[in-house]
Amino acid sequence: MKKSPVETCHYKQVLKQSPLFSGLSDGLLEEMLVLFRRCTWRRGTRLDPAMFQERFYLLIEGRLEVTRINPETGRTITLYILGPGDGIDMVTLLNSAPHEVMPVALDDILLISVPLQAARTWIERHPEFNRRFLPYIGEQLRRMEDLASDLALHDTMTRMARLMLRHILPHRQQDGDGHHQLRLIYDLHDEALARMIGSVRQVVNRHLHHWREQGVLLRRRFHTEVAQLEILKQYAKEAEVLHQQHRKLISGP
Repeated sequence: MKKSPVETCHYKQVLKQSPLFSGLSDGLLEEMLVLFRRCTWRRGTRLDPAMFQERFYLLIEGRLEVTRINPETGRTITLYILGPGDGIDMVTLLNSAPHEVMPVALDDILLISVPLQAARTWIERHPEFNRRFLPYIGEQLRRMEDLASDLALHDTMTRMARLMLRHILPHRQQDGDGHHQLRLIYDLHDEALARMIGSVRQVVNRHLHHWREQGVLLRRRFHTEVAQLEILKQYAKEAEVLHQQHRKLISGP
């Protein structure tokens, strides 16, 4: 499908801000974008996982929740929340084996996609892309490690604090009151947050209510903000201590 110059410019600007494509030359970005086609999905749509076995998808607008569901119990856990510039199901670029993930649109979303084999050739032919691809994959692996560690080692309040801290925007993006804005999870309801920490809505609601009463969190214009960052860090401190102890155990004296 032919893309308008305005569309191409928009896609390019999003990719330039993505850690997966930032720093690539305009010429290379334009060469890649020629192969892409666009598609849109409404909020709440569950995307068919099979589509990621044929094409590589990039998120341009909106947010996508990538979940794993136990078909017997219906219990769901969130693996990632993805935003503009993120690649979806990155592991398919390395391994074609299907896996049981269920992406769900949190907003109305705009995606662009390219045949999977074409995306794989970027890794082989463009060292500058590969230099960004490997750290990007590494960051996703680190997120999975953090999720596994949280579920195995920490209570729900510690997990919730760590989740908030991982999504705080940089210091320069504070608002006029000095409150810290959250990226991607700022307006998620309690059930969605519960899926991210392996808990249930009632427990998350209790923790959030406690923090709001303490003035740690503030709900404004349906968005959650962090008003007392240092106090929130104290709730997550247990995780740092246990992580250091674990590293000492495996490294030995």
